[in-house]
Amino acid sequence: MTLRILVVDDQPLVREGLVVLLERVPGLDIVGSADGGRHALALVASLHPNVVLLDLRMPDLDGVAVTEWITSHHPDVGVLALTTYADDRSLFAALRAGARGYLTKDATVDEIATALHAVAGGATALAPQAQARVVGAALGQQRNPQPDAPDGLTLREREVLMLMADGLRNDEIAIRLRISTATVKTHVNNIFGKIGAVDRGQAVAHAYRTGLAKP
Repeated sequence: MTLRILVVDDQPLVREGLVVLLERVPGLDIVGSADGGRHALALVASLHPNVVLLDLRMPDLDGVAVTEWITSHHPDVGVLALTTYADDRSLFAALRAGARGYLTKDATVDEIATALHAVAGGATALAPQAQARVVGAALGQQRNPQPDAPDGLTLREREVLMLMADGLRNDEIAIRLRISTATVKTHVNNIFGKIGAVDRGQAVAHAYRTGLAKP
């Protein structure tokens, strides 16, 4: 079976290089490439790829939000994150959003091709360091249950506050969490009331001060 692949990366050299390299791999058909998150949404809807090879850090709409949208609207399309970043926040955000694979950009073409086939078949494909982080986190959660949320914030409100600290707008938070923009606004207002903030700047400062967000 030949896989239909969509490549998404906002850096032209990276994007074009991936297209050139992957086009040489038997069994892969590069049906398109997108230079940003919003472009990717349009191409997924029109091209119907089997797998989206997706950068996570993009200026217009980040890869996690794109993954959330694909998972919600096109659940038959697999997402393989290919990113420079191997930090826990990027990894777990991508996996929670529905990505089936996670590789870093030092992966070889053969490793990417193997992961694309795995993701297309419904399997998980993780870089070794990512796999180790997932296992470590699972073991850590068993040994150290999550403490109660500070300031009376619910777990959902903590998620919203952390995404606010990441610079996401309400509509982007809604896509990420698969909730309506109106629900996000309600959560934001509740957060302001519970922590005594009058605007997003004060809320974000609180997130950093209490350790919910990391510099």
